[in-house]
Amino acid sequence: MLPDFVVQYAGDTLWALLVYLLLAIAMFRSPPNHIAVLAMAFAGSIELSQLFRPEWLERVRDLPGLRLILGYGFLWSDLLCYAAGIATGWLGETAIGARQVRSRRK
Repeated sequence: MLPDFVVQYAGDTLWALLVYLLLAIAMFRSPPNHIAVLAMAFAGSIELSQLFRPEWLERVRDLPGLRLILGYGFLWSDLLCYAAGIATGWLGETAIGARQVRSRRK
């Protein structure tokens, strides 16, 4: 029912947005720029870890739920999806923050 583009890339984009949002909740006093950098570093390191396939890591990836977090195959397009998801979170938080600052000034 959904376009192939959405089916193929939405999951990774939403996963990265979730990473951003969880970090934003955990680090609620940190500026959005710091959260975005940390989220991209986390997501990028997970993706890069997929280039390495030691037996112990493959066993960890086979555990229920961890396959969704750790992934199983490196794709350059995933890094672009992560950047898009994190940018969406950053833009949303920045827009909300700017709105709150303007409303406090009144």
